[in-house]
Amino acid sequence: MNPWTMFTNFIAIFALMFANFGAFAKQEEKTIFIAHRGFCSQYLENTEEAFIEAAKAGFGGCETDVNISKDGVLMLVHGSDYYYEDGTVMNVNEYTYDELTSKPLKNDFTDTVLYPCTFERYIEIMAEYHLFAFIELKGEYPDEALDEVVGTVERLYTWDMCSIQSMQMPNLVALREKYPDIPLMYCGGGYTKEVEEAIDRGFDLDLLVYDSFPWILKKAQNKGLRVALWTADDRKAVAYCLMLGVDFIESDYLSGLNMGKES
Repeated sequence: MNPWTMFTNFIAIFALMFANFGAFAKQEEKTIFIAHRGFCSQYLENTEEAFIEAAKAGFGGCETDVNISKDGVLMLVHGSDYYYEDGTVMNVNEYTYDELTSKPLKNDFTDTVLYPCTFERYIEIMAEYHLFAFIELKGEYPDEALDEVVGTVERLYTWDMCSIQSMQMPNLVALREKYPDIPLMYCGGGYTKEVEEAIDRGFDLDLLVYDSFPWILKKAQNKGLRVALWTADDRKAVAYCLMLGVDFIESDYLSGLNMGKES
């Protein structure tokens, strides 16, 4: 374990001790808990069921991964492949929407029959349950796909409850040039030159929990930018995030909710 990881773990344990006494109750009220790929520890990730169950469980928002089918439909998948009940695999970029949704996905979580979810359906669910929507664009996007993402949000929901994020800086730069007023968020690991660029450009940040230096988060916060950390999957990690005063915490689990209350 490197020295920085040892230090952050020590701080996290220290923060957890105070969280158990309700020290972070006020911060927790301000922080939105985001279900990473939906409630993915209990339900198949990036599916309708994972998003709906996240809302029922008490998350304040969801994160999803948006990719593009062969015929230009915005589909939700973290990598590039869908895994099906019959054992077959389809690459989202190599098949059409009709082909991708022609049979059920492999679902090891529940008995629900599930099919690939579209971005449009995701936004409909976020609007129905009034959840904050993180929209991560996977890969580099052509202009028409960026327009489709923006148009879908504006048709079905509100930018007050949505943020487009990407690990590909060109996506965010292109969006800022075309749509200067929509919320954009750079997604990355720890501190890199891209993080500095994102802050300079006025992009919010979504960074890996223990690889993020507090001073870089504070630099963004001092500029009025919002900060998210991923993926906080235990109470120690959540306590660390709350100590840093972040706006959003992404998690696969419910273990971080209600940190400031008696358990």
